[in-house]
Amino acid sequence: MDKSSQSTVVVIGGGPAGLTAAYELQKRSDAYKPVVFEGSSLVGGIARTESHKGYRFDIGGHRFFTKVPEVEEMWQEVLGDDFITRPRQSRIYYRGRYFDYPLKIFNALTNIGAYESMRIIVSYLKWQVRPYKNEESFEEWVINRFGGRLYMHFFRSYTEKVWGINPKEIRADWAAQRIKNLSLFKAIWNAISGANDTTSLIEEFQYPRLGPGMMWEKTQDLIDQNGGDVQMRSEVTKVYRDGNHVTAVDVRRWSEAGEDLGTERVEGEHFINSMALRDLIHAFDPPPPPEVVEAANKLKYRDFLIVTLVLDQADPFPDNWIYIHSPQVKVGRIQNFSAWSPEMVPDPNTASIGMEYFCQKGDGLWNSTDAELRELAGQELEELGLSTHEHVVDAAIIRQPKAYPVYDGEYQEALTVIKGWIETLDNFQTVGRNGLHRYNNQDHSMLSAMFAARNILGAKHDLWSVNVERSYHEEFQVKKDSDSSKASSRPSVIAA
Repeated sequence: MDKSSQSTVVVIGGGPAGLTAAYELQKRSDAYKPVVFEGSSLVGGIARTESHKGYRFDIGGHRFFTKVPEVEEMWQEVLGDDFITRPRQSRIYYRGRYFDYPLKIFNALTNIGAYESMRIIVSYLKWQVRPYKNEESFEEWVINRFGGRLYMHFFRSYTEKVWGINPKEIRADWAAQRIKNLSLFKAIWNAISGANDTTSLIEEFQYPRLGPGMMWEKTQDLIDQNGGDVQMRSEVTKVYRDGNHVTAVDVRRWSEAGEDLGTERVEGEHFINSMALRDLIHAFDPPPPPEVVEAANKLKYRDFLIVTLVLDQADPFPDNWIYIHSPQVKVGRIQNFSAWSPEMVPDPNTASIGMEYFCQKGDGLWNSTDAELRELAGQELEELGLSTHEHVVDAAIIRQPKAYPVYDGEYQEALTVIKGWIETLDNFQTVGRNGLHRYNNQDHSMLSAMFAARNILGAKHDLWSVNVERSYHEEFQVKKDSDSSKASSRPSVIAA
């Protein structure tokens, strides 16, 4: 097709959802030109790979595992042999001890003791007999499946650390989304039998050899090579509409050195959004009805920062990551990047350790200086017995706003109002974690973006009801749409 006759599809955001939408659109039709606007200097969003003096690190840890064939197919199309298969090893630190995760019976019994183990079992049986009838909160959902005693030990303190609020204020659907179909009985059965159909407990996963950003950097290259356009340091600041039809966006640009390059208005035929819903609603001109703006103001987010410590010693521990449930330290999770991929660390005689802190933009942790955060992380690494402060020779700090959409008591009603209004727009769709305000995995974000691209080509997918979790309970095949003139004929691959 003559490139000049292509219709422009504006994609807001260059994370997994935005780039997947552009890739899928090009794969299925040459009638459209995707133009992706990314506000930062790196693609991938929270799944990007940052680097510091040759050390590469992952913002949060991203396993590439899915049972959705189309997602797996795209991963293999883009990276193929650049994926490596990594064993999963993780532990939980609690009460001064390290517990294997997934659960190993003898390790758990040794650490927690026979008496307390029996109390956990009795508590579990009690809540099986008399469960909460209405599971409204995270706390109620977990207690019904694990009992009150285990909830107190392994769920309450870590959840408070991650979200900064009482677990009673977190909605049950967050637990259903993240913990999925796991229960105490199933965890014990998995530990005894070796069986496992729970995605959070997989024993191995695929991983790009240079980190997750490698996947999205290559996707960016493919989009550009196929006639699309991925523009960096280009932030969408306004979304213009004429009634229920979106017409254009304002894009503010700046140079690599930070020089303001001005703002340009870009028109399009279709629009796909992956920026946070709260920001999106405030970007519309003219604004949505007052009740929609009010609903957007109720959406909350949890922010995040990672202190990556370079140690002058080889790996101090073998885990990919460790969950820190102890309230005595502020760190919430610890990554060992060479356990994800040896190529993340340029010198095998050194180590790169990511100390992850959950916080709010503007609080004490967020506003700490880099030197203060390096000192804190080094001290806590030593306090946890994983290394000593003297081994820390360098550090890099990354602050990530809006890392996690919050599932509090107000979000569901607010989301219903926002969704109802966005669905009245005839050429605008929203996808991804923050675009749907859903704390989902990478494959879920990608699937919502694939469906958005197919909707432009005539399909009728409801993006708000996309749920990859059913693929873990039954044979799952995303419906092949007849609108695909360029769809790949390769067989779908399901990761082992």
